[in-house]
Amino acid sequence: MTYDCSFLGELDLDGDVSFGDSHRDGRAGDWGTPDEEKVRPDAVVWPGSTEDVSKLLAAATERGVPVTPYAAGTGLEGNATPVEAGISLDMTRMDEVLDVRPEDFQIDVEPGVIGSAVDEAVASHGLFFPPLPSSGEFSTVGGMVATDASGMKTVKYGEVADWVLELEAVLADGTVIKLGSKAAKTSSGYNLKDLVVGSEGTLAVVTRVTLRLAGIPAQKRAGRAVFASLDDATAAVADAVTSGVDVATIELLDETSTRMANAYSDTDLPDAPTVFFEFHADHGVDEEVAFCRSLFESNGAERFEVSADDTEMAELWQARKDLAYAVQSWDPDLRPLHPGDVTVPISAYGEVVSYAKELAADRGLIIPCFGHAGDGNVHYSVLVDPDDPESVELGERTYSDIVHRALELGGTATGEHGIGLGKREYLVAEHGEAAVRTMRAVKDTLDPTGTLNPGKIFPDE
Repeated sequence: MTYDCSFLGELDLDGDVSFGDSHRDGRAGDWGTPDEEKVRPDAVVWPGSTEDVSKLLAAATERGVPVTPYAAGTGLEGNATPVEAGISLDMTRMDEVLDVRPEDFQIDVEPGVIGSAVDEAVASHGLFFPPLPSSGEFSTVGGMVATDASGMKTVKYGEVADWVLELEAVLADGTVIKLGSKAAKTSSGYNLKDLVVGSEGTLAVVTRVTLRLAGIPAQKRAGRAVFASLDDATAAVADAVTSGVDVATIELLDETSTRMANAYSDTDLPDAPTVFFEFHADHGVDEEVAFCRSLFESNGAERFEVSADDTEMAELWQARKDLAYAVQSWDPDLRPLHPGDVTVPISAYGEVVSYAKELAADRGLIIPCFGHAGDGNVHYSVLVDPDDPESVELGERTYSDIVHRALELGGTATGEHGIGLGKREYLVAEHGEAAVRTMRAVKDTLDPTGTLNPGKIFPDE
């Protein structure tokens, strides 16, 4: 279906409007949207202000035109795909750092600010934004808020939601609301801020964010440990977390992932399960490293290497950051299916990783497993031959089996990527019919005409 969006020229917006094919094609999906699932919007709008967003949403809702918020296009579940066409609302030009208040450990930004720009804006004050995801160098704050993103440092610092204090947002009818507070805590009324965080643009469009900051740690150490078996590596991670090792980052790569990383990033990782780690502290960091070493070695670590050099640490992490691209380019005849990001309680971490690898072996599939091990998050991809229907069917079934196993272990279908299009079928299995009905009721209350990002999160009725 197409929509008449000629009314956009009547709105007197500060921002820009385009009906050009290249702009529309560029917002037909995000990084995780296969070509066959992309949908070209009828128009693209770059708002220049909250007032622009308010005008646009009020006019679109009045005319029954769907609006899909768009950030940097780095989503992995089709979150920003305009499945019903209409308007793609590109927020990337609302990219100003509005205010920095170092005395309060706070910063106000517009949603189009790139994550790494937050750190750049506050570094001179000795501050940083801890929960940046791995894509923080090119994803936006608005996108991170929309999916409640998290990254490698979640085990110590938590997810983006834990660092959002206040939001300005626009409802589907154009109403501008303020959610949350700049105070360190509040128990005033319903927590609407956290309702909007992670709602993937289906409830409101965020136009301003107040983020909490932290002091840059005085001491940093990073390194890696190599294990003889994947079971040893996952057991070591669980032991470190449950024993209270004060680690900022703890990431797992199975042997398949290390081979892919070496091929793509030209690194020399051992062809074995490897755990990457990083420690942050103001004092006593070497004691924490020694504690971690003892636990890892008691769980079969064959090598344990540590560095305090910033350049060496950056090189160490580059292979991990490149893994999504490494998986994509591993075999030109194979394509990874939807990127999995199940998360389970830490005690079940080894079990869900082992289950994925057992399925790979039993079914003759390539399934690299890696991710934010410290918080029980497993990233995995099932590689299939896209031209072979049987291969695709087997891959889809395997992907689904891993999700359901995670749910059986008390986990979630998505730790940080959001539901989008790719994980709608698991919403009821995870939350139950009654909870999903409640979610639909919230959506219908805040967006009764279904203007905002239709076709996402909820399974088809």
